[in-house]
Amino acid sequence: MPEIKLVAEKRTQFGKGAARKIRRDHKIPAVLYGHGAAPVHITLPGHDTMMALKSANALLDIEVDGESQLALAKDIQRDAIKPVIEHVDLVIVRRGEKVNVDVPVTTTGEAAAETMVTLDSQTVELSVLATQIPEHVVVSVKGLEAGTQILASQLELPEGAELLTDPDVLVVNVTQQISAEALEAELAEAEAEAGIEHEESDAEAAEAASAEGESESSTESTPASDAGSSDS
Repeated sequence: MPEIKLVAEKRTQFGKGAARKIRRDHKIPAVLYGHGAAPVHITLPGHDTMMALKSANALLDIEVDGESQLALAKDIQRDAIKPVIEHVDLVIVRRGEKVNVDVPVTTTGEAAAETMVTLDSQTVELSVLATQIPEHVVVSVKGLEAGTQILASQLELPEGAELLTDPDVLVVNVTQQISAEALEAELAEAEAEAGIEHEESDAEAAEAASAEGESESSTESTPASDAGSSDS
């Protein structure tokens, strides 16, 4: 993953009011710390930072007052409604040192026909060099049959990466594809066991009423049998 350079400014004003002003200026308040250094409160360029942090584990080259520090985003606080980053905690890393990161898992290829591929673990934790963090761990599911399971220990990791996730954790599960009818039947059975009852829809009520009307009409049109017969 390439390093992404961000030019930051030191900040001396703190508190909610100062943070709001920074965000109004389309910038992001942040703090840079680690390796025994005193925390440095900085302001990051808003758009460039948002673009950089779209990638998991982005390696950032933070320049402050002409000096650069490599860093990883430790914590990203986002607005609950707006697509806005409110604050970033950055941890300093060094070239040549290893870091522990959660790396996304992705699949490639097509499994066998009528199967369904499920990612039971979206990420795996790895120990890797700070300058060699992979964007993804790729798992090929090409031609895999239903019943195939891939554990964390079976993943093909980048060179030099060490698996920290439990080796027995299920990552990829290939199962038989279920038909729509079978899925509906399973859902109905589960709802019945849970005691869930659905109100009759207008369409279902109309259909039932129509069927009942047809039944009554059929009954009325059937001639009644004679109670008895008279001699001529």
